[in-house]
Amino acid sequence: MKKTKLGEFEELVLLTVAILQKEAYGVEIKRELEERLKEKLSVGSIQSALKRMEEKGFLTSEFGEATMKRGGKRKRIYSTTSYAHKVLAEMKDIRAGLWGAIPITFETKLSYVLK
Repeated sequence: MKKTKLGEFEELVLLTVAILQKEAYGVEIKRELEERLKEKLSVGSIQSALKRMEEKGFLTSEFGEATMKRGGKRKRIYSTTSYAHKVLAEMKDIRAGLWGAIPITFETKLSYVLK
């Protein structure tokens, strides 16, 4: 069975949706990611990633209530699927295994001690 690929940026957006839960909408996802990454992101890059992941089955979305603060516009709220949770857990295990496989050398140990 072919695995659906998850790019690095998609993984970050997906993790952010998982963190924000009921507050996972475009502007808030952007704010959270910018704060954590310490860099500016375009709304378009986030919206594109959200759309791709919804098409791949990682996310679902629904419209929230209209608010006066948004001029009567409704937010599109994203939620992670059980498939997303499975893939994120696999990614975490793969990354942990790779980090654990890095040979520890004297220089590496010394750099950890000097930090």
